[in-house]
Amino acid sequence: MKKIFFFLVRLVLLLVLPFICLIRGAVFGHDYYELAPWLAILLGMGITALLLILYFSFIYGRITGKVGSARSFKLRILFAVFLVIGYSTYAIVYLSDSNVKSPDIKSTYSSLHPILRLSISTVIFIDKSLLITDGKRQPEDYKKMGLKTNRQSLHYVQSDGYVHAVDIRTKRHGEFRNGFLKLYFKLMGLNTLRHVGTEDHLHISLSSKDKPGGI
Repeated sequence: MKKIFFFLVRLVLLLVLPFICLIRGAVFGHDYYELAPWLAILLGMGITALLLILYFSFIYGRITGKVGSARSFKLRILFAVFLVIGYSTYAIVYLSDSNVKSPDIKSTYSSLHPILRLSISTVIFIDKSLLITDGKRQPEDYKKMGLKTNRQSLHYVQSDGYVHAVDIRTKRHGEFRNGFLKLYFKLMGLNTLRHVGTEDHLHISLSSKDKPGGI
């Protein structure tokens, strides 16, 4: 029983590791090298593709007992690259209407930094009930909510052309689920803050060189 348990744990970790490499790799490129948004994404994709090539080569070796020819290795590379590009494109571009609070928020989803979109789409596979309650804002939006204008807000479009903050609903959800979401985004290298002011939500943000320490 213990062997089965540890086998399942290792299997889950192996399955989850490519997604961690994809998002953490992109965040690393953004935070430490200040790469442009799509270059940071490409870094994460490159790391993930290399990991998948190792996976496929290991599986191939276990099945055949051989390293394989140059042709088979090229096929592994192409398959890994195809998978990473396909998944990343889908995750960054697509968002279901059921995962946004309103059509207005859905219409501004493309203005969200691609790393944030990638991390949100990935966790939606586990939590289908995830709901984005806010994304892009203007200074006057704070006045409409009865709040003081936040000049350091990462909900504004930054110099890279993208919004660096998004809000996710926590209201009417259990603390275990909300805690899991917060832990997930932290593990992915993103900033998290629980707000219980205007509406209970989890504020997720990606650092911006325009507003160091901004939220």
